[in-house]
Amino acid sequence: MLLSDALRRFRKTYGVTQKQAAVAAGVTERVYQAYEYGKVVPTANVLIAMADFFDVSLDYLVGRSGNPGGRGG
Repeated sequence: MLLSDALRRFRKTYGVTQKQAAVAAGVTERVYQAYEYGKVVPTANVLIAMADFFDVSLDYLVGRSGNPGGRGG
């Protein structure tokens, strides 16, 4: 799965708007949209912020693991 698809899937699964996801990532809504559309690759800092926001491991967020393994697990 592409990272852009994963970000969209997480956002929709958690019922989060693009604006809310952008705030969590520390970027503008337009930049976040570019991540979901696959036009821009997020920085490591943005990916870490998104993994923290969704409470999943970074590996899970980027599709390297099937185990969510968030902060609590």
